[in-house]
Amino acid sequence: MNLLVLGATGGIGIEIVRQSITRGHAVTAFIRRPERLRPFDGRISIATGDMLNASELARAMRGQDAVLSAFGPRVPIASTDAHLLRHFAASLTNAMNEANVRRAIVVSTAFLFKDALLPPAYLFGRLFFPSVVTDATGMEAMLCASGLDIAIVRPPQLTDKPHTGKFRVREGHLPAFGFSIPRADVADFMISTAENGAFAKSVVGVSS
Repeated sequence: MNLLVLGATGGIGIEIVRQSITRGHAVTAFIRRPERLRPFDGRISIATGDMLNASELARAMRGQDAVLSAFGPRVPIASTDAHLLRHFAASLTNAMNEANVRRAIVVSTAFLFKDALLPPAYLFGRLFFPSVVTDATGMEAMLCASGLDIAIVRPPQLTDKPHTGKFRVREGHLPAFGFSIPRADVADFMISTAENGAFAKSVVGVSS
């Protein structure tokens, strides 16, 4: 498959790039600073631009089979990034429509699972990361309203533990006792979802 990776220099993004190459996919990373992906020279394509500019993003998106986005704000959230995810959602959906690409898998956060009790994800998010909850809620609303085949992935606490390939998935809910998951396993799930076309227009919880 031809895969466009957003947020390719972050923890999940790097794993998406690495594992996609291993699985034989053609990878294009859309980033601002190509030097950060030098370890993959010769094995991926690089497109540079501003992720919040829909026209620039659409140019990189043409000819792709799916978009895999690990894009997200850095914590703590700067005041200037309070609406970053909503701006990103607008740019992504506009670019997908312009480039005629319907499929995307987008990372969000388990903080939005209001029915989660163990762990109490929504309560924890509202108490300690209220700006993330608000912005991610706005992002998801835009993605769902777009009519595009977007799978929204909500992982709990991310770790740098090694890739296991073993994780639990639950549509519309966070798996019980889903406290954490390695970034590498989130990447694995996202690539598999791009490959099999599952969870279109769905919200999915994934955890160890």
